[in-house]
Amino acid sequence: MSELHPLPIAITPGDPCGIGPETIAKAWLQAPILTRGCFVAGDVGVMRRAAALVASPVGLPVCEITAAAEAWQVPERCVPVLQVVDAAPVLPWGQIDARAGRLAGECVLWATRAALRGEVAALVTAPLHKEALHAAGVPWNAYPGHTELLQAEAARHAGVAPGAMPVRMMLANDELRTVLVSIHVSLRDALEAITHEQVLQTLRITHASLSRLLGHAPRIGVAGVNPHAGEGGLFGREEIEVLQPALAQARTEGMDVHGPFAPDTVFMRARRKADQPGEFDVVIAMYHDQGLIPVKYLGVEQGVNVTLGLPLIRTSPDHGTAMELAGQGRADPSSLIQALRMARQLAGLPI
Repeated sequence: MSELHPLPIAITPGDPCGIGPETIAKAWLQAPILTRGCFVAGDVGVMRRAAALVASPVGLPVCEITAAAEAWQVPERCVPVLQVVDAAPVLPWGQIDARAGRLAGECVLWATRAALRGEVAALVTAPLHKEALHAAGVPWNAYPGHTELLQAEAARHAGVAPGAMPVRMMLANDELRTVLVSIHVSLRDALEAITHEQVLQTLRITHASLSRLLGHAPRIGVAGVNPHAGEGGLFGREEIEVLQPALAQARTEGMDVHGPFAPDTVFMRARRKADQPGEFDVVIAMYHDQGLIPVKYLGVEQGVNVTLGLPLIRTSPDHGTAMELAGQGRADPSSLIQALRMARQLAGLPI
């Protein structure tokens, strides 16, 4: 660490054929305080193409740096890029391309390893395209997305199996936080993943992570699996046989957990409003869409994805590559800016 500055924050560009690079360029224009001390771990050419999309009378310079710490020396509204991959060819906007998937994966891998070595304070990842990542072949086709790649690399760094480093996805905005029991699996597989061990593990990770974030033990609401939380077993027995015993165990461990509640109302109960705090600090959702639909309905542009359980800080915008918008200069950087804000908060940097 420099004597004058804390560790910088690394931002990965995501899929270069999508909107990630453009949202990064816009963040440098719109949020100069939040981008201070940040750099793009990626490709200079990709970022210069993205900067050219940004409407600005003065333009947006992109400079190449040779070390992460140099990010603090770059003036405002100039994007510092550390070239961490081979120079990329010019790739077509808005198309799924194996070369783009490989570049995105290599950038994330470099930044993850830098974070694990203690060279960066946090990692902010612009969206990658799962199909392009899969098309890139080995080893990238083994990862359904960022979360699994980060988990595997962190486990390798620690010398343990990935299963020994459980992680969870939290989606958050100013009104609602939700943590998922399962992430990128089919709905059928997600239902199979609702076990006593998985639910209790989710509660433990959430309790520990949010205790650090909030400065106090979180009040946790738990969504049921079935309509009306099973209605006493009439619509399913997961609440009786799985959730209630897991919640009882969590309470004996000192966690402030409540439920299981009807999934169609618990998110409204947890929602924070300007004049009224929510009933819960976070809701545990049983599967991907159950938890993400409420958060995204409240505003994708403000949502942030936080990976819990890793030995590093990682945040991401709550949207995908939006291939249909790529290359048009119309992408909204709001979610990426919020992800930067959250990363700085978690890393103890000024916001």
